[in-house]
Amino acid sequence: MSLDQSNRSRLVIAFTFLVALVLAILPVPGWAQPFRPDWVSLVLIYWCMATPQRVGVGIGWTVGLILDVLYGSLLGEQALAKTLVAFLTLKLHLRMRMFPRWQQAVTVLVLVAVNHLVVLWIRDLVTHTPVRWSYWTSSVVSMLIWPWLFVILRDVRRRARVS
Repeated sequence: MSLDQSNRSRLVIAFTFLVALVLAILPVPGWAQPFRPDWVSLVLIYWCMATPQRVGVGIGWTVGLILDVLYGSLLGEQALAKTLVAFLTLKLHLRMRMFPRWQQAVTVLVLVAVNHLVVLWIRDLVTHTPVRWSYWTSSVVSMLIWPWLFVILRDVRRRARVS
């Protein structure tokens, strides 16, 4: 792979994370907030699965830290959660590639729920805030969006020849 191709691959991956970060902080009405998919986790899962040699735990930590700053949350809260998601995805990426889309979607549900569980655990340690069932709807919506997002990101990866 040439240097130009390598730089283009980095830019494509960075651009997809930038889009996910923008979608994560885009304002939505209060009633729609619980239905917002975890865009950053979905993009992280895709890239860890598709290109584990390029995107891994370090990238997960970095985008999580950026999310912590954008959300104004406890520094390291999202970073720890995204690091765990990246680690688990890297451990499962060969199996996940072989799964049909619906099994990938169920795996994504579990990974995003683990992300939310870590964030919930940290927030409970710090603030002791009660949690409603609607907190978990984001995981379900992420699962439902996964098949379409997978196809879109796969197409982007193929067109940009990211490997």
